[in-house]
Amino acid sequence: MTTPRGADLLHDPRRNKSTAFSEQEREALGLVGLLPEGIDDLDTQLRRALAQLDGKTTDLERYIYLSQLQDTDETLFYRVLMSDPARFLPIVYTPTVGEACQKFGHIIRRPRGLYLSIKRKGRVREILGNWPERDVRCIVVTSGERILGLGDLGANGMGIPIGKLALYTAAGGVPPKFTLPVLIDAGTNNETLLTDPLYLGIKQTRPADDELDAFVDEFVAAVDAEFPRTLIQFEDWAGNDAIRLLERYRDRVCCFNDDIQGTAAVALAGLLGALRITGAPLARQRFLFLGAGSAAIGVAELLVKAMSAEGVSTDEARSRIWLFDRQGLITADRTQMHEYQRPFAQRHAPIADFATAIEVLRPTGIIGLSTVGGAFDRRVIEAMSRVNERPMIFPYSNPTSRSECTAEQAYAWSEGRAIFASGSPFPPVRIGDRTFVPGQGNNVYIFPAMGMAVFATGARRVTDEMFIAAARGVAEKVTPTDIGIGLIYPPVSAILDTELRAAAKVAEVIFDRGLATIERPLGDLEAWIRTIAYVPSYRSLV
Repeated sequence: MTTPRGADLLHDPRRNKSTAFSEQEREALGLVGLLPEGIDDLDTQLRRALAQLDGKTTDLERYIYLSQLQDTDETLFYRVLMSDPARFLPIVYTPTVGEACQKFGHIIRRPRGLYLSIKRKGRVREILGNWPERDVRCIVVTSGERILGLGDLGANGMGIPIGKLALYTAAGGVPPKFTLPVLIDAGTNNETLLTDPLYLGIKQTRPADDELDAFVDEFVAAVDAEFPRTLIQFEDWAGNDAIRLLERYRDRVCCFNDDIQGTAAVALAGLLGALRITGAPLARQRFLFLGAGSAAIGVAELLVKAMSAEGVSTDEARSRIWLFDRQGLITADRTQMHEYQRPFAQRHAPIADFATAIEVLRPTGIIGLSTVGGAFDRRVIEAMSRVNERPMIFPYSNPTSRSECTAEQAYAWSEGRAIFASGSPFPPVRIGDRTFVPGQGNNVYIFPAMGMAVFATGARRVTDEMFIAAARGVAEKVTPTDIGIGLIYPPVSAILDTELRAAAKVAEVIFDRGLATIERPLGDLEAWIRTIAYVPSYRSLV
């Protein structure tokens, strides 16, 4: 592609170097006078950006600043993110992205990604042709109907694909030019948004399932035709839609649903880390879920497969998993339930109280995917502590306000015996003479690794075995030092290293199962993956 010149070059975020253009580039590309005379290197630009971020008073302001930086100088944007991922990933994604999505129409500076309106049905492939990059490898697509634990945010949900794909690069090493965020705008049932004059989406209620499915069919077919080597990640769809669409496409195109499969894999990774503390095998554990939607079912199904890999029958594995929703324990005699819940409906007398269910069923771990903040109250944590020496407490709901309990509550109410991980970040907790560092079981440990593995190998499909491999790759990066302070996930500060290890594990499965479209490289797969990973650096334009 021809390199733009002058002001056009400064408005091209992929090629713009701002104050880092050399004297030779300034003369050759018509930039003299358009930039101050001082010439920076990337490290100097990083120091300036960090100083400007330090001057912001809220994380939402920092989110807006980073969004603008992504729109003006992509290389510097990723240099900032990768300089301190533990600090910046929670700003560009959870929990700050939740507030950003709620206010998306009020804070947007410049559109990013592709908006596919259901009003444009019949024209989806034409619209895909408007995207300037012709080699797209990774798409994250949302309908905006179930954003984190915040509900239906319609077109405001575009902040999620944008944030997810930023992490594909910053945490997984996927070069950003190959990524595309997509919002399928099918309306919203959120009355507040429908009456908001600054809302940017279609101001109509959502269509029936068959109309949505027909439009998604057109989208998937158009992607397959326009970008045939693309991985599609379905993100933050309503529970029923998520399960239905995953089943429809998982064996037809290269795709996965992060809320179902990514959440499942990160939960499995945390459990594998926790079992290094308890010393007991996965096949002997018993789990009680609070929440029985698509995410919970995804975790439960992957646990069954992982237990089966340890020699337990599928029926035995399912018998060790219990689901609890607003109506209580899901039992076989319940008259109304979703079909996807039925395999986990146990033969048992009904139990309406979660703490009582713990006393009766004696689970070794509880997993919160309910989006009900505070649901793991003191009675719940104390009940788990009575039936377990080291109770596994996993409140995975996002954002922080929807977490079933805080780290401080879990450690305090269990007298420091809890093995804890949450979906949102919590600060270290001091109990007696010990300091515990809570782990964050965020999907960021999984989906960028999956994207990198598919990108590197050209995989034709995504399978559950690949997610189990990713989970084991993440768990392998937990060190004895991490375990000693209560961490069952690797530190976020080393997220890229963890992701590339997990991507190599996934790539191994892809090659072993004949799913790759390239020849298997000689030598160590992890070393090969690292040679492909994106590094934010400027290249000469002359």
